[in-house]
Amino acid sequence: KSIIDPDGFPYTAKQTSVMERLTPQAKGGPNTDNGSSQEENNKEGPQEESPNADGAKGSQKQQQDKENFDKLEKELKQKLAENKQLAQLGDQVSVTRDKDGLRIEVIDKAKFSMFRSGTAELDDKAIALLKEVAGSIKGLPNKVAVRGHTDSLGFAPDSGRNNWSLSTERADATRKVLQGAGIPYDRFQRIEGVADTNPFIQGNPADPRNRRVSITVLNQ
Repeated sequence: KSIIDPDGFPYTAKQTSVMERLTPQAKGGPNTDNGSSQEENNKEGPQEESPNADGAKGSQKQQQDKENFDKLEKELKQKLAENKQLAQLGDQVSVTRDKDGLRIEVIDKAKFSMFRSGTAELDDKAIALLKEVAGSIKGLPNKVAVRGHTDSLGFAPDSGRNNWSLSTERADATRKVLQGAGIPYDRFQRIEGVADTNPFIQGNPADPRNRRVSITVLNQ
């Protein structure tokens, strides 16, 4: 015999009725995940990248730069060796790595100057050399910086000229040749002149080898 409660329902039937009132989704079945779906979560936007993502990208770029710089250095030396017009200038081109990237320096000597004395007018051989440099670096994604240097010999007091302006003009003259040879304008990050403040020959600021142009292919 069923036990009837005061409301007139068998006990088991009332229990079911109470459960239906407490569980609105009873007809469709219980919500098993007890929260929003993964699809709904995704609508909120992309998930945060792994904390190591930036480091991994940085490492990839460093490796890419190393491979590109190795190739660039080898290619440039080969070009200078094979070009009869420029072979004699090979010992005036220095390629080094520093914290900023790969630095290519074209260094004056007593027997050859990139620029005519006291001007930013490039010698024809210097132009040919810079075009070879541009051909080697124009395909890379890296930004480029150009810096002009002078020796410590100054101008006449009444000339209105100084080594600061001369070194800057020479850096920009170099930039113009590189750009004309295929390096886009927006690849250049810095064009600067530092006069005689960073001599190549530390013990002799008047040495002609202090007159040079540095072209740095910057790290990505």
